[in-house]
Amino acid sequence: MDTLTNLNVTLDEKAQIGARLRLRRKLRGMSLKQVAQGAHLSIGMISQVERGLALPSVKSMRAICAALDMPVAWLFEPGLEGPEDSGDYIVRQDSRRELSFDDGKLRKQLLTPDTQPQIQMLRFLMQPGADSGEPYANTEGGKCGLVVSGNLGLELDGISHIIKKGDSFAFPARAMVRFWTVGDSECEVIWVVSPATV
Repeated sequence: MDTLTNLNVTLDEKAQIGARLRLRRKLRGMSLKQVAQGAHLSIGMISQVERGLALPSVKSMRAICAALDMPVAWLFEPGLEGPEDSGDYIVRQDSRRELSFDDGKLRKQLLTPDTQPQIQMLRFLMQPGADSGEPYANTEGGKCGLVVSGNLGLELDGISHIIKKGDSFAFPARAMVRFWTVGDSECEVIWVVSPATV
């Protein structure tokens, strides 16, 4: 049977998986019902998984993670919890979670844990030609950043700006934003959002 039990998941790990899913759901501002609908599973199943009482099949776990916009691998990465590492507050360099976009040209590393949904810091690594795609906006909060290396193209409400190494920026989250790499060098940006959105 295609279940996570076949991956030799211990009771502690089962509880940890549930806790990570619950944190992720809260960070995304989603209800149990919304996750259940997105994953095509029952609310009861999602609730049992979050409480560490059940492990779904790998297929169902992928569906849950897809509904929460997260890779399945995030559930099994070490170093995200534990009193020794203060995982509620600290993300060690070798424990950063990462998302890849635009065929790998744009990589987003999460620098803050899901336990702090009021604010989120990310590291963007953008290859030449990287582009965030169509302009988008969020309904609340703000965003700011610092260009560590390279040059960033930043469009805010239809107006384009070039942000150079060492320059910083800030704007309300409701502004329509798009960004891209300018030139032939990699662009690195520290990007902060409040509240968390990724």
